[in-house]
Amino acid sequence: MSPLARRIHATLPQTQCTRCGWPDCAGYAEAIVRGEADINQCPPGGAEGIERLACITGRPALPLDTQRGTEAPRTVAVIDEAWCIGCTLCLKACPTDAILGGNKHMHTVIEPWCTGCELCVPVCPVDCIELVNASGARTGWNAWTPEQADTALRRYSARQQRLARTAREHEERLEDKARAKLADLPTATHGAEGAEADRKRAVIEAALARARARREARG
Repeated sequence: MSPLARRIHATLPQTQCTRCGWPDCAGYAEAIVRGEADINQCPPGGAEGIERLACITGRPALPLDTQRGTEAPRTVAVIDEAWCIGCTLCLKACPTDAILGGNKHMHTVIEPWCTGCELCVPVCPVDCIELVNASGARTGWNAWTPEQADTALRRYSARQQRLARTAREHEERLEDKARAKLADLPTATHGAEGAEADRKRAVIEAALARARARREARG
């Protein structure tokens, strides 16, 4: 991330709500630097957020793009535990791991970690999640503090690291299984059986090569 993108990123509220049109606040910051996004696409930051971005980028302040949402009070998610079926879809959607629960067990929201991103609401199959006002009449940055933004970013970053580690470990287990299958294939069989073994060997070796390429692409 460039120095300018880092400054922009540090100015965003870190709700990770994706309403800006990018997968997270960091993506939005980089898009602004590349000229692919305007500075008025962050509803949680509101008018003050736009002014802050205008000062950093030197661009003129614009009215909030209401197609992305409106400036509103800060909200937190509340789960109606009587209706929760423990499907875990909201856990997967929450960018800060602010929802606690397990498969087929009741879920609950850890309020200090909830950013009000709304991402859990549409994935709930029984419509048991509600967003409630947590800041009264205060909106935008008046409803959100730098400390809350820092907490949200730390939790989002930790979640991304955990997901990457889990994906890497899963991929490594699959590679180990593939190598084991490769080792079990006969090496000197002729005829149809040998041709089938060669075919399987080629498929497994190609899969391992793709896995190596993915690791190298990730650095």
